[in-house]
Amino acid sequence: MATNNTIKKNILLVEDDEELAELIQDYLERAEFNVSVEHNGLIAADRVLQDKPDLVILDLMLPGKDGIAICRDVRPFFDGHILMLTASNESVDQILGLEIGADDFVQKPVEPRILLARIRALFRRSGHEKQPIIESASIETDSMHFENLLISPATRQVKVNGHQINLANPEYDVLLLLAENRGKILSRNDIFVSLRGIEYDGQNRLVDITISQLRAKLACDGQSDRHIKTIRNKGYLFVEEF
Repeated sequence: MATNNTIKKNILLVEDDEELAELIQDYLERAEFNVSVEHNGLIAADRVLQDKPDLVILDLMLPGKDGIAICRDVRPFFDGHILMLTASNESVDQILGLEIGADDFVQKPVEPRILLARIRALFRRSGHEKQPIIESASIETDSMHFENLLISPATRQVKVNGHQINLANPEYDVLLLLAENRGKILSRNDIFVSLRGIEYDGQNRLVDITISQLRAKLACDGQSDRHIKTIRNKGYLFVEEF
């Protein structure tokens, strides 16, 4: 519950299903968020840039303009979180959403408790309240240099062979987590708990999609990335040297 010293976060919900929008709005307001609603995709981008909420919940399929187009339009000018709702199981939709700046996805039909957990996890990340998954892991403030890869936590910059790589927020967060826990195998559940604040449900492919995109961006000189290894039936491992 909010206290007198707690400032409520502002959320803009962009959802054309009025019944679902009312359900989500009521649930999140009871969880002490300020929630406003926009049903029209054509004016959603203007609402985001005008209201400047702390977080936007953005439906993928909207009348007039879809969520992908809205996200693409606002992301260069909006530094809040964007969480997308999707009824699609297509990986390409999530990949495209992550590429243009979405921070997370929640699958429809929406389970309000899952949505709330994802929202709180996003705010924890922005507040630097990452939950350590291994006691010995520590958040490093100095740059980390591994062969051809340079990670600068202070500026969230990543370079491969001296060239800056543009990573979406989820891609950078996963890379930093793996690098901080280098030499240790992290399961999908480890990654979900640390970065999302919830347990892995055994079905969500967000981690796999994010790592696939991350590997593609870290690849260079015609060679695939060699820092992130898949350990069959266990998870992912970051190695310092080739």
